[in-house]
Amino acid sequence: MAVDESTPLLENSQAEGKTPLPKTQLGLTLLVLFSEPISAQYIFPFINQLIRELGVTGGDDRKIGYYAGLIVSGLPEILPFFVVAFDRESLFFVAQALTALYWSRLSDYIGRKPVLLVGLAGLSASNLCFGLSREFWPLVASRCIAGALNGNIGVMKSIIGEITDNTNMARAFALIPIVFSVGASIAPLYGGGLAKPHDNWPELFSGLFWVQYPYFLPCVVSALFAAFSFFITALFLEESLPSKRRGKELQLERGAQGGTPSDKDVSPVPIRTLLRTYSVMIPTANYGILGLVDIGFFALVPLFYATPVEIGGLGLSPFAIGVCMTTFGIGNGLFQMLFTARAIERFGERKVFCWAVLAFFPIVATFPIMSWVIQLQKEVGLAIWVLVFVQMLSWAVIDMAYAVIFVFVTRAAPNKYSLGTMNGLSQTTTSIARAMGPATFTSLFAFSKEYNLLGGNLVYVLLLILLCLLVFLSRRLPELRKDKQ
Repeated sequence: MAVDESTPLLENSQAEGKTPLPKTQLGLTLLVLFSEPISAQYIFPFINQLIRELGVTGGDDRKIGYYAGLIVSGLPEILPFFVVAFDRESLFFVAQALTALYWSRLSDYIGRKPVLLVGLAGLSASNLCFGLSREFWPLVASRCIAGALNGNIGVMKSIIGEITDNTNMARAFALIPIVFSVGASIAPLYGGGLAKPHDNWPELFSGLFWVQYPYFLPCVVSALFAAFSFFITALFLEESLPSKRRGKELQLERGAQGGTPSDKDVSPVPIRTLLRTYSVMIPTANYGILGLVDIGFFALVPLFYATPVEIGGLGLSPFAIGVCMTTFGIGNGLFQMLFTARAIERFGERKVFCWAVLAFFPIVATFPIMSWVIQLQKEVGLAIWVLVFVQMLSWAVIDMAYAVIFVFVTRAAPNKYSLGTMNGLSQTTTSIARAMGPATFTSLFAFSKEYNLLGGNLVYVLLLILLCLLVFLSRRLPELRKDKQ
């Protein structure tokens, strides 16, 4: 099959109306997806406190950002968005960048389900190791293990692309931010609430174990949920890879496509060919830059909220940060549920993406404004909470971009037999961006505060430059053809 810049996106010209969503299989796929923010974002409320307790900063709170970007390594790609987390950083994504394409490519040959099971097992083991680690590098190693074994994000997007068509694909992908938002609303709440249970519930957690491992309880909760998802997936999720379906189902699919495809048509397209295809690389580049900017914000928000007021942060407690993130998760989930699919149907994928990325600009503006206000008021008052609301509302608008970019990436695949490779390529790109993002932005935040560069705002200037690049790339996306209804 020849692939070049004129290769059409995945089409389903047979659709005469909106195909109903495959509720059971989609629900099982989203359950696996739910384990991603659950296994990632629960550490955000207490990570800065954990860094402080480890003593690696030498008592200098301004250096916490240098280390937080390395340890906070379980956020998956969306997160928003959640995205993604929840979600959802640095070394996790280094490991994921080195293996994501391999796992996704492998799923094009052995099937999606086996790869998902390996990823879920890795998440469960990683969370247990994280809770039982009391030194810096073992914490980092546990997140690297999760990244190396976890190729689930790209594989799950491939499954959704295979069980949907062009009439319901956007609706299915619009559910991803909602799932991440729900996970993001739950994980930080129990992450902050269950941390140090020997202090909060001494009558139940009075043993020496809970003193030595004060953050094990939220870790084991996440590990158990990943294990639960593993067994549900093993028992009920059906294989979606066309070449692995039963012969009769595959013959029916080939017949619907107009005959029996040749072996070349049903084989994954070579990676080098994809890399030379303009219609493939434009959505991939947009996804990468979107992931880089978003992970930068997601790393900066809890760090900024936890930074002492005298240094320019808000000085919030881990529990307060958890409540903020939980409130955002609930509100964001409702926002995505009410507006994303409707906006895509009314305005189209390209317009929604182009407008959504512009919402990054007010988020950038709120950081220095909050620093200025807190220096004047010396406390977190009404003005600060209004700015936090503006920041979170803008973030909810941004999360709409993820549902859209997933559609662009999926429909850029030359055929459904290359969906794993296509999603693996895009996942590798965004993983590389996310690997650089957290350590870069948190370190630059700490560096800006320590040396008062541009009034401590140098990190926000870099974000603005990246945002301009993202806006430029978003205008290069094609208009997706409307299917016949």
